[in-house]
Amino acid sequence: MGRAERAPRFAIVNLGCKVNRVESDAFERTLRAAGWTEGPEAGADLVVVNTCTVTGEAEKKTRKAVRHALRAAPHARVVVTGCAAAIDPAAFEALDARVEVVPKAQVEARLSALRPDASEAPRIVAGVPEGSGGPATPAAGAAPAGASRAAAEPSSASRALGQRVRVGIKVQDGCDNACTYCIVHVARGAAWSRPAEEVAAEVVALARAGIPEIVLTGINLGSYADEGLTLAGLCERLLDATARLHAPGQPPCRLRIGSVEPQDVGDDLIELLARAEGRLCRHLHLPLQAGSSRVLAEMARPYDAAGFLAIVGRLRAAVPQLALSTDVIVGFPGETDEDFAATCAVVREAGFSKVHVFPYSRRAGTPAADRADQVPPEVRARRAAELRMLAAELRAADRA
Repeated sequence: MGRAERAPRFAIVNLGCKVNRVESDAFERTLRAAGWTEGPEAGADLVVVNTCTVTGEAEKKTRKAVRHALRAAPHARVVVTGCAAAIDPAAFEALDARVEVVPKAQVEARLSALRPDASEAPRIVAGVPEGSGGPATPAAGAAPAGASRAAAEPSSASRALGQRVRVGIKVQDGCDNACTYCIVHVARGAAWSRPAEEVAAEVVALARAGIPEIVLTGINLGSYADEGLTLAGLCERLLDATARLHAPGQPPCRLRIGSVEPQDVGDDLIELLARAEGRLCRHLHLPLQAGSSRVLAEMARPYDAAGFLAIVGRLRAAVPQLALSTDVIVGFPGETDEDFAATCAVVREAGFSKVHVFPYSRRAGTPAADRADQVPPEVRARRAAELRMLAAELRAADRA
């Protein structure tokens, strides 16, 4: 069957974090609602690439993915969005005339306009629709125009989820931190939070649809704030709203919190984890990044090793069954053998169930990338292998 004889098809290529995954799920729902059919990337009429720029290596993979889409779907329009596209849109537009870079806050509206019958709204040019007066600057803490739409239609979202056991929703975006190895705060912009009322409506719809587990995600999730409501307050409201929506004989839906920065773990969150009776999953992803206080300071992380372990101690005292996972960067510029040994010691003392190990990857545009004391690649690789061995040991002990 030729292209003219079949329904127009789309494919979505997702790279990067869990927030990107949640956003890509929303893109899929939008395109289906507009009349598109999902299919393989090869031969698709539309390919959406949701990009990542967290490291230099991630950006290389992103550009490779866009080039692959152009080859695999030679007649397709390729919509490129996400963090890498936000940092350097011109680099992607220069790859091919079929590439259209769309800012994340506008991508939902853009995809809705790409009708399978070829009728559509004007192209986005440098993040601004043709003929518009230019982009609006959102107020501090407010969502960019259109940004909440990705998850603001819960009834249609729940119908599209089928029999999925776990569904993620985005409740927060952006970041006000400026870690010296990271450019995501530039790509995503200032932190903002979805209104609690909007989040609750979506979660209630998912619970009514029988979804057993709902994962709250965000770029800096612990910074969630809506009219005085913290992340813990939001979780409590959602637990209350869904407590009696389950089918007879079935347990109520549970919530899972995504990654939370250590400095954002307050007493209210610890107390809620302790008394939620498992409806707030007894798991936290708590990024360490380094166990050397000197390296943490050079990363501009707002805690030291002792402070991190103190947070872990408070969590474990309140919730003995708690599982903790983490991220660690090895080979950050200037990291010595002593620094690495300190990281291993903190990882062991914290007793993580899972450790995601990342050899430092130089990301242009960050302060760390300009440092002269880069750790040689072979040293980074060796340290990563050693830490992964320790992580495997801890994981085995956790399962014993």
